[in-house]
Amino acid sequence: MEAVLPIEVEIPSMRVLAESELEEAEWAKQRYEQLNLIDEKRLTALCHGQCYQQRMARAFNARVRHREFNPGDLVLRKVLHITPDSQGKFAYKYDGPFIVRETFSGGAIILSDMDGTENALPVNVDALKKYYP
Repeated sequence: MEAVLPIEVEIPSMRVLAESELEEAEWAKQRYEQLNLIDEKRLTALCHGQCYQQRMARAFNARVRHREFNPGDLVLRKVLHITPDSQGKFAYKYDGPFIVRETFSGGAIILSDMDGTENALPVNVDALKKYYP
């Protein structure tokens, strides 16, 4: 008795086909059908992956809070880098307040200091929160 791998039961190898003594035309026909099934399986896997990505995006977007900033609003900017002289966990988490000068559709905002000095680089909305004096 000879051991057969589980893969060979589902997708027969040349050795298994030689032992079963299939005709060459029938063997070619079976191989062609298997190749067609591979394309179908690939398409179903692709469709499943796209559906999964859409479900994950929908679940993520359901929890996202939409925040809108208008020119003239006061905001605080999150400190994204830690300076060497910071005081560890006692360091400030936010800078500011700043004034919103201009908003863009992609979520970028141009800020200026309270004295009117405009910052050259735009800031992402994710790093801002409204300031209520």
